[in-house]
Amino acid sequence: MAAEGDEDLPRDARIVKSLLKSMGVEDYEPRVVHQFLELWYRYVVDVLTDAQVYSEHAGKAAIDCDDVTLAIQSKANFSFSQPPPREVLLELARNRNKIPLPKTIGGPGIPLPPEEDTLISPNYQLLIPKKQPAQALEETEEEEEAAAPSSSQEPVSDQPQHTPQRVSFPLGAKRPK
Repeated sequence: MAAEGDEDLPRDARIVKSLLKSMGVEDYEPRVVHQFLELWYRYVVDVLTDAQVYSEHAGKAAIDCDDVTLAIQSKANFSFSQPPPREVLLELARNRNKIPLPKTIGGPGIPLPPEEDTLISPNYQLLIPKKQPAQALEETEEEEEAAAPSSSQEPVSDQPQHTPQRVSFPLGAKRPK
């Protein structure tokens, strides 16, 4: 970014630009300066609001340096957490690494889930009734009529009893033409 328009920028924007330049950032969009200014202003307002609360809690009439320091420390402790010490992480790693990994199911290639859990397995079923021969159908009708002499019983159905038959087709299969 060139420094040709720096004279008409506010002092805070010039400070942000000089900070970016001191960190080695030469090329950036102009809105980056505005974003840093927004972040900077929001942080300062939050810290000063907290400092005012601490000052009122202490019964002081005005905010002093100790209130601002306490607000900055509380914001840093709240916003940023320190990782656990290296020794603790090493002990956790040792304990975790004592447990052996599960044995893999041998085989070439990528291990895949069982066929019933994949998306290429059949996902529907068709019920196809078994057709009875015509002679067997007539015999069953005669037996039903002989077994039902009174008309007070339930009417006899003319349709044969269906036993479901499972049929499934894989989704990837091509239909014959």
